[in-house]
Formats: sequence, structure tokens, C-alpha cells
Amino acid sequence: MVERSITRRTVLRHAGASGAVASMAAACSGRPHDKSNAWVDGVELAGLIRSGVVSAADATNAAIVRAEAINPQINAIVTPTFDFARAAAAGALSGPFAGVPTFVKDLEDVIGQPTRYGSRAFGGYTATKQTPYVDAIFASGLVSIGKSSTPEFGATATTEPLLHGPTRNPWNLNHSTGGSSGGAAALVASGVVPLAHASDGGGSIRIPASCCGLVGLKVSRGRTPVADFGDPPPLALSVHGAVTRTVRDTAAYFAAMERTDADAPLKPVGLVTGPSQARQRIAFHTDAPFGADVHPEVVDATRRAARICEALGHEVMEIRSPFNASFTEDFLLYWAAGVTGRVGAWEKANGRRAGYNDFEPLTFNLIQHYEANKGSFERAVARLIGFAAVYERAFENVDILLSPVLSTPPPPIGHLRTDLAWNVMEERVGDYVQFTQIENVSGAPAISLPLSLSSDGLPIGSMFAAKIGEERTLMELAFELEQAAPWINRTPPVWAF
Repeated sequence: MVERSITRRTVLRHAGASGAVASMAAACSGRPHDKSNAWVDGVELAGLIRSGVVSAADATNAAIVRAEAINPQINAIVTPTFDFARAAAAGALSGPFAGVPTFVKDLEDVIGQPTRYGSRAFGGYTATKQTPYVDAIFASGLVSIGKSSTPEFGATATTEPLLHGPTRNPWNLNHSTGGSSGGAAALVASGVVPLAHASDGGGSIRIPASCCGLVGLKVSRGRTPVADFGDPPPLALSVHGAVTRTVRDTAAYFAAMERTDADAPLKPVGLVTGPSQARQRIAFHTDAPFGADVHPEVVDATRRAARICEALGHEVMEIRSPFNASFTEDFLLYWAAGVTGRVGAWEKANGRRAGYNDFEPLTFNLIQHYEANKGSFERAVARLIGFAAVYERAFENVDILLSPVLSTPPPPIGHLRTDLAWNVMEERVGDYVQFTQIENVSGAPAISLPLSLSSDGLPIGSMFAAKIGEERTLMELAFELEQAAPWINRTPPVWAF
């Protein structure tokens, strides 16, 4: 761990602003970035751009220089789109993040850009359309400088695709970033960009946020724009969001992306700007819902988060996990069905059967799992849909549930590699990811906050979950915890500033 003093107010003074401009100019000329220049978050950078202290072009070029310097260490960029970014930054930009550099996760199409989906099978694919969510990213003024890495189809909890090798954690390059938004998390944690697009179908925002020391909000189902690609799935697991280093970036990004149209299924929250005076009833548990052992340092981190909440005046109680193991097999079968459908669509489009040079061993193992168990699929889906009522009952006398994000600190690279034997992979991933799928199935929001570090200096997140639609409650608590136990001065050894 490296502690650095980061003073944002200096960039608002004339001398500090001049330093920022000088640093950006150095970046544009290819000289090493001025390491004395303070890092600022996306909200502040957008303000500097609006006020003319920094131009969008300067901000974009500085981020490109950082990306070129840092990516050889972390391997998080699948496709750099620097020319696209420079053209966008030179054009007319509007929105709350106008001119702020970012990355789009490589599961999402951007018109005119390659999409790899973390897979060797899509080497010749260039997108001709994009989803409403990507439209919303660009409407907010964000400038994408590339596509960030992900495992194949985002199907696992680490980012180690055969396509281009493992993405490495800036806190320790020998450890996993988590997945599936591992590239986004590595790029934000190392300071390349202040925030980056992520998505979460079973924990894929919260897991890398925990592994890389970031804020990661998984929103409620229906909160953000979704694509209309024909018949919807029986249960929509995945939502979009971002990984950030500050709660205000998360809150501003949320406000920019949430649906406010007349057909929105949830009442809009708007921009959350700070803590609330309301005190919450917080129940915490350290036992894993599906029976895995939880690492002692993860238990300690969760208890520490509970103590902070109690010291702030919240009503805190310890409980056993209100969920049980009957959930996990149904989730795995539903997940495997999704992967099977993706490969089937690829085979239809390409007119041939998929081979092991196209997709990874994990993908074929998931297909085999689905084929062996598909007779139980409809019953599994019915139980998963019914889980929303189970989740709701857990909040009858509680406002917020606090738990670990993961059962262990970030594992070494290779521990969850996708060419493991299926029985080994199933056990390892199943033990590691015990907490996060619950909100994807229920449709509820949850946030990972970087409140702790392991004895080895690896981040350990704490997860706070609430009822559907209660993102404001989570963000207000997150603002309060960020003030009480600040993490912003904690930066990893691989750091761009």
C-alpha cells in the first residue's frame, strides 16, 4: 500500500490550476505525467473542463498517456480507441461528465468499434449498432478511450481470458482483479481514468470493486436503460453501472444514467449529494449463505464496517445469513443456459459448430452442465423468480444488510483460470462467490465500499444491500462511511500519478 496526500483544493487555486494545465500539456507532448499533480475524480475533472481550466482534449490526451504507461503492467485494455476519443473530445460535448475520459466494458457494442466479448471467437466483429445504455454513456459527456477487458461472456469472477491473458490487480500484480468488470476496475484503481463502465449479472461490479479497492454500485432491476432485442429473458440478472474511487462519482454517474421516462418502473432518485440524518437499522452477517468458509480477515473487515456504522449512531445487529443453499444450483443452471444461448447464436451466425479454438473450456463446461440438467430448467427459473419474496422478507425489520462481498481477499492469478477441470472450477468459484448473486436474482441494489485492506495490502470490500429501489439509502450511507473512514488517500503500488 502507498499512502499519498491528495489535496483537491489545490487545483482550484490559480497555481494549482496552472499545474494541472501544465501536466496535461506534458501528457499531450508525450513527456512523463507530472507526478506532483493531484488526482481528481470525475466530478471535479468535469468541473475543471466546464470552467476552462482544462480542455476536454487535454483531459483525453492525458488519460491516453496514462493508459499507455500503465496498461503494459495491468493488461486491462482490449481495444484502444484513442483516435475515436480524440475526435469526440474535439467535438461538442454536453452532460454532467462532458470531456471526462472513461472505458466501455468489452461486452457492450460501440458503433464502429470491435467487440470481443472476452472471446477469441469474435476476432472479425465490428459493431454496427449500440444499446441505449451506451447511448446514455455518451450522452453524459463521457469520452471512451478504449474497451476494457472481461472474461469470456463475463461468465466468471476473475478476468483471465485466453483472448489476451490475465488482467492484473494494481495492488499486487500477481493477484486477480475479480470479474467480470476486471479491466474497468484495474484502470480506475491505477488512476488511468476516474471511472469506468461496468456491468453486473452475478456480482461483476461489486466483485472487482472489492478486489481493487473501489466503489461499486449494483442498481435495482429496471433502474437504467435496457436493450430491446426481442423476447426478454424470464429473469433479467444483469444491470449496468460503473466502478469509481469516490461516492460522489458513483452518485453523479447514477443520476446521469437512471431512467426518468414515463415508463420507468421505479421512481427516479435523482442526484444524491451527501449523507442523510436518518439512522438506519443495519443487520450484518459474516457467514456465507451457501456454506463456504469465510476468510478470517474478511470476517474482521465486515465486523469493522459494522463497528463504524454503530459508532455513527446506526442501529446495528448481528444475524445469521437469511438465505440458504437451495439458491445456488438454480442460479448456476440459469447462468449456464445463458452461455449456451450465446454460443448457439454464434454457431447459427457462423454456420458451423463451435470448437475449442473458438471458446474457452469454462464455456463448454457450462454448456455441458446445462445440457445435463436442462430438464430442471423451468422449475429452477420458477424458484429464482420466487426468490424476490424471500429477499423482501429479510427486510421486514431491517433497512440494510451488511455482508462480505467475497469469501476471501483477491486470489492469486490462476486460482480461477478457465481451463481448470469443471469440478475444481465449480467448487472454487462457488466458494469464492457466495454473497453477490442474491441481489441479481432479487433485483435489489447493493454497493461495495473499500473499507479495509488485508494484512498483505489487498483490498477487502464490504457490501451493503437494500430493498428494490432504495439506492438513495445506500448512497447516503456510503457518503457517510467515506467521510468516517476515508479511503481516497490509499493508492496501489501501480498508480498513474
